[in-house]
Amino acid sequence: METKDASISRRSLLRGAALAAVMVPLGVSLASCAAPGGGGGGGGATGAVSADNPFGVAANSKIDAVIFNGGYGIDYVENAGKILDKGKTGATVKVSSSTKIAQELQPRFVAGNPPDLIDNSGANQIGWNTILDQLETLDDVLDANNLEGTKISDTLYGGVKDPGTFNGKFVALNYVMTVYGIWYSDKVFKDNGFAVPKTWQDLKALGEAAKAKGKFLFLWGKEAATYYQTMVVDSAVIQGGDDVRLPLENLKEDCWSNPVIQNILTNFYDLIQAGYVKPGGSGTQFTAAQAQWSNDEAALLYPSGSWIENEMKDATAKDFTMKGIGELPYDDKQTTPAGTLRAEAGEPFIVPTKAKNPAGGKELLRVMLSKESATSFAKSKLAPTIVKGIVPDDGFGSTALVSQKELLDKAGDNVFTIKSFNLYGMNSDQLPIWNSFLEGKMTVAEITSQLQALTDKIRNDSSITKIEIK
Repeated sequence: METKDASISRRSLLRGAALAAVMVPLGVSLASCAAPGGGGGGGGATGAVSADNPFGVAANSKIDAVIFNGGYGIDYVENAGKILDKGKTGATVKVSSSTKIAQELQPRFVAGNPPDLIDNSGANQIGWNTILDQLETLDDVLDANNLEGTKISDTLYGGVKDPGTFNGKFVALNYVMTVYGIWYSDKVFKDNGFAVPKTWQDLKALGEAAKAKGKFLFLWGKEAATYYQTMVVDSAVIQGGDDVRLPLENLKEDCWSNPVIQNILTNFYDLIQAGYVKPGGSGTQFTAAQAQWSNDEAALLYPSGSWIENEMKDATAKDFTMKGIGELPYDDKQTTPAGTLRAEAGEPFIVPTKAKNPAGGKELLRVMLSKESATSFAKSKLAPTIVKGIVPDDGFGSTALVSQKELLDKAGDNVFTIKSFNLYGMNSDQLPIWNSFLEGKMTVAEITSQLQALTDKIRNDSSITKIEIK
């Protein structure tokens, strides 16, 4: 079971598109780091390279994997290890769990004997700037064939390399896909004759219909108030594309005053003032608030990453039938392709160059990217991996997982991420701003001014290293 602190940390990383793989301590320049390694540079013995052994794993060697024991556990890597054990090399896998990756593994990096494969995730992940020059590049993993004989890169969703690429070097393979959307109960909508919204223009009528049934349109909890920032910003990017995204990402002056953002904020303000957002969220713990939605059905919609189903599995009405839609464009004139979606990979796996068996670490990753392993993960965790085509039409009985599959399939390569908020550690300062706005205590002009002031403060602080986002 994931601890509360670790759970919140993992969601915070996912929520900000930088994910774990771009969380660089401020003031440290990536450009100052040496280029990562590549091509099996460890000190261990290697075997002959073949179609069945593309990285040259030595016969009967041992593979040491340390996996963050968070919301997804470690059994999925253990299961991949069992598949690899059946391979022709006779290699065996030892999987160890950890919730303190940095504390336990940084000494091993210093000593020159890191594990062969690491899931560098959770609240206690290793700072990336400290190890970038000690990691294998992983392009050869994606260039290899999977266990079914298909080139791995041809089996993956679009954009999966982005969060693990630094200055052109792909060093972290993020395994789990997270879809950002708006979630609802299909049963509640059908029982009440509610129409699923397609744009922000539909929300006023839906709010009125919800109020007539004694329900709210939205609700929130204090630690998750910025889920609504995510919804607003993502919606604006879907509406206006890079003209909205890049100024925000690169801390430009007046970026929050973009007309698309202003239109959505104004629309949202009107919904709050009309009483369609359940008050009191700034004094409610976030999972308690989410239970008001998933168990009590007090509100119709909730914006979140796709972890929401698993997170609330013990506090969801039996017949809730959770489904998701993509975040909404402002109107029917969006400039991005239909189906454009915020979706990004998480759970970053790395292979240290100085490991005893880096070839074995890459081979274990290759197995994890096989159809068998990826399907097993999706079925047990109710979450898609970066491997396409593994979720059946029935979503293993999960309507929310079916929605994720449909959204990803429709988006194709038209996916985006938002990195700057987490990259510069802005969430803690943004939370009180959004709690106040959601309570109806702040105007559009006031929230715009405060969010811009935070952006300007970071831009003008010469002690903070800025990273251009494209």
